[in-house]
Amino acid sequence: MLTTKKKQNIIKKNQLHGTDTGSPEVQIAILSKRIDELAGHLKEHKKDNHSRRGLIKMVADRRNHLKYLEKTDKERYATESKKLKA
Repeated sequence: MLTTKKKQNIIKKNQLHGTDTGSPEVQIAILSKRIDELAGHLKEHKKDNHSRRGLIKMVADRRNHLKYLEKTDKERYATESKKLKA
């Protein structure tokens, strides 16, 4: 689970301007961190199907944000996809 401090640090690293909290870049970064943490949880608790369902929903949500970014701004999409692959 993301603490408030961790979430604020993620927002600061990915925001486009000082008050940005909802841009696709920020939302993708937050979802990616939550996905990583939940994937670690599922490695330990293999039969936790309720959390697995949440993970699948988060991955789909992140994919939709990436699709939106690809349609609207190709350069921003390219930088985000590089971040995810690294």
